[in-house]
Amino acid sequence: MASTDVEMRVDIDPDRRWEDLYRLLDRPGPSAGPNFFPGSDTKDLLHNMIRVLVVGAGGLGCELLKDLTLLGFLNIDVIDMDTIEVTNLNRQFLFRKGDVGQSKAVVAANFINSRVPGANVTPHFCKIQEKDSEFYQQFQIIVLGLDSLEARRWMNDMVCSLAQFDDEGNIEPGSNIPMVDGGTEGLAGHVNVIYPFVTPCFECILPLFPPQVNFPMCTLADIPRTPAHCVEWAKQLEWDRVRPFGDDTDLECDDPKHMQWLYETALKRAQQFGIEGVTLKFTQGVAKRIIPAIAATNAIVAAACANEVLKLATAVSRHMSAESGGHYMMYQGGDSIYTNTLSHERKDDCPVCGRKAVKIHVHEDITVAQLIELMKEDARLRLKNPAISVPADTSSGMKTIYNPHVKSILEKTRENLDHPISTWLRTSGVELTVDDPVMATQKQVLVMFP
Repeated sequence: MASTDVEMRVDIDPDRRWEDLYRLLDRPGPSAGPNFFPGSDTKDLLHNMIRVLVVGAGGLGCELLKDLTLLGFLNIDVIDMDTIEVTNLNRQFLFRKGDVGQSKAVVAANFINSRVPGANVTPHFCKIQEKDSEFYQQFQIIVLGLDSLEARRWMNDMVCSLAQFDDEGNIEPGSNIPMVDGGTEGLAGHVNVIYPFVTPCFECILPLFPPQVNFPMCTLADIPRTPAHCVEWAKQLEWDRVRPFGDDTDLECDDPKHMQWLYETALKRAQQFGIEGVTLKFTQGVAKRIIPAIAATNAIVAAACANEVLKLATAVSRHMSAESGGHYMMYQGGDSIYTNTLSHERKDDCPVCGRKAVKIHVHEDITVAQLIELMKEDARLRLKNPAISVPADTSSGMKTIYNPHVKSILEKTRENLDHPISTWLRTSGVELTVDDPVMATQKQVLVMFP
């Protein structure tokens, strides 16, 4: 070949293009689900009727887009807020050197559309939080290729909030959109099939993901000893003190400007104490808790995700569920090719799919600030930066007692942090309304006094 750039070519002969796929879809089989109907209707459904959303266009997302289109899913949307960096090119194979600085979603969509005839991949260069429920309701299946626990929790809450119920509490058919969550970390990976209010949602299994390791504040504030201490100092202490982009702007580790400020601030701190090793790449790794990605792991997990999407769309085989042996697959590449599939139980007190308030037992003297810290540490909630509202005394509305997300309200409510929560909650058993960045919808917390 004249070029060293390996091209992905797709056979466009209509008699051969989907030859292997149609061997599955044209005839019944022992693994097929009860809703599988072999023949042209299922093939038309796959190619023309099913619309899939891929969330994330990074290492896992690139593999997902390739796998899904080559499986016959021709109507796909992809959403990602990131731009392409040079360090992405060794494993995110839809991108080239000339694409650096451009939107991952846009470049990935253009690449697939140009290489796979008939593919209609629509990019969305934005945060997932910028899209409303009407956007997410358009899709029959949603696939996650994310590297952020917070983004997974937000998507899980959004998808669960789309489900509708009849007067008897039964789910309206078609309103609970299935979601396939893929994730990788080094040589390990997982695939989780989530059917809202049928299987455990992501929040139900959140305890499987341990809280991030934090450094002692005294070490960060006094004498740092490692490059990571300098980065954490800039992230946890100096950002809140300086607020370089305005009082109402929180740190976003995916924002290049924020990461540049974090790097420069951490570098100055390191130089002050004679510490070497603070680079932009290192800063990104510490701030985002990045573990080096392995292309083979991404390929294996994406292939498993794509298989589950095909099963969900066509019922050609039973998708992962408790009935079929487990809804959650774990892959451990460090132990050769070990995989295991298992099931979890739904949690009755899940704040997302439990459909009832999370109950917290506290003393009347606890301050608002202490209650917020308790909700951050509570394994059922693990909130990030919650705003709190209580029932108003004189109306059926709500009264905000603390909101860090809006500058004007923060200034008016900051002093409430030092007051006991009983200032507003006169009796036990009152529900707070909590709004947090990790959730797409508001949650209820039932505060119980002794």
